[in-house]
Amino acid sequence: MKVFLVHNRYQQAGGEDQVVQSEARLLSAAGYRVVRHDRDNREIQTYSLLQKACLPATTIWSGKSLRDVRRTLRNEAPDIAHFHNTFPLISPAAYTACKEAGVPVVQTLHNYRLLCPAATFLREGVPCELCLGKKAPWPGVVHACYRESRAQTGVVGAMLAIHRAIGTWTKDVDTYIALSEFAKRKFIEGGIPPSMIVVKPNFVDPDPGVDRNPENYALFVGRLSHEKGLKTLLVAWKLVGHSFPLLILGEGPLRSDLESSVREWGLSEVRFGGLVPREAVWAAMKRARFLIVPSDCYENFPTVIIEAFACGLPVIGARTGAIQEILENPQTGRLFSRANPEDLAAKLDLAWTRPREMEAMGRAGRSEYVAKYTAGQNIRMLKEIYERALQSRHGGSPSGMGTHA
Repeated sequence: MKVFLVHNRYQQAGGEDQVVQSEARLLSAAGYRVVRHDRDNREIQTYSLLQKACLPATTIWSGKSLRDVRRTLRNEAPDIAHFHNTFPLISPAAYTACKEAGVPVVQTLHNYRLLCPAATFLREGVPCELCLGKKAPWPGVVHACYRESRAQTGVVGAMLAIHRAIGTWTKDVDTYIALSEFAKRKFIEGGIPPSMIVVKPNFVDPDPGVDRNPENYALFVGRLSHEKGLKTLLVAWKLVGHSFPLLILGEGPLRSDLESSVREWGLSEVRFGGLVPREAVWAAMKRARFLIVPSDCYENFPTVIIEAFACGLPVIGARTGAIQEILENPQTGRLFSRANPEDLAAKLDLAWTRPREMEAMGRAGRSEYVAKYTAGQNIRMLKEIYERALQSRHGGSPSGMGTHA
């Protein structure tokens, strides 16, 4: 089978870009022929003033993408198209090219962009669902949810409203992949028919193994941005009242603010390690006592948790979004109340003083990885999803994305 992978890369590479690369390698290793269509948001930095002025229209409908994708479909004749991200350079026009060519479309829902202009369901540090299910996401425009700009949020909102109105999300896509049951429920609330959505989690490949050698530090891995709950993490560290080391790996817009808080509060045990390769992350996981995932937002599926599982590392996570779903087995980690530093501090204190119990949780997490999140599990699920999409295109797709004002 020949698979056409479509993805718009982000200016700052993150988990979604990593998943796309891993899935492409997985498909190739399984004998699928993979054809790529990629755009990169760093292109925008080279645009002329005229090109930048046209970018809002391109976000809604890119004639270039339509032509490029049509040409690839003619030359390569893929059996199926698997989309990951079309925002903002590829645009939903690429779906139309696939529909014209009779190529079934699978869309992985890595974030909540179809339902929320900010794609996170988070506003001012608090979960927000004001735009969920609306024909036009006008509350997001009012609150300037995308990049704190009403103008830019208006562009995203127009894209969502126009394509909802013309039925792009239900007529041009055959099957959606939600990464968790939590995310599936949100997209159903947002109007996508349940029959169009299947759940397939992310995976970790290659297997990093469990050759653990725990040292005395805790670990955070991720983007240093508001939705990741890092302020809650640092306040909790301050509340713990005794020193044990915390290593923070990652980069992002909050780094300077976080470093200032660390200096101001005298948290000499907190260290920033910056952005490091995946193999270095795994090495740090194998030496850490536990991983902390303190996100404020509805995480769709944080791959960092199953990376920790694969490394035998126990996890302390916020009770929100898919985090509580992945950690529903209490043997694999602990949950704390979202944005509650006092509760997190209590969980941290317990985790630090009960190392044997935490190591047992790490072993249980490893069992979860082997049972649910390996490459072998994932390729079997992808095969079933592709077959489902092919049958859907031949037999007709569900229609009618319900909305309410």
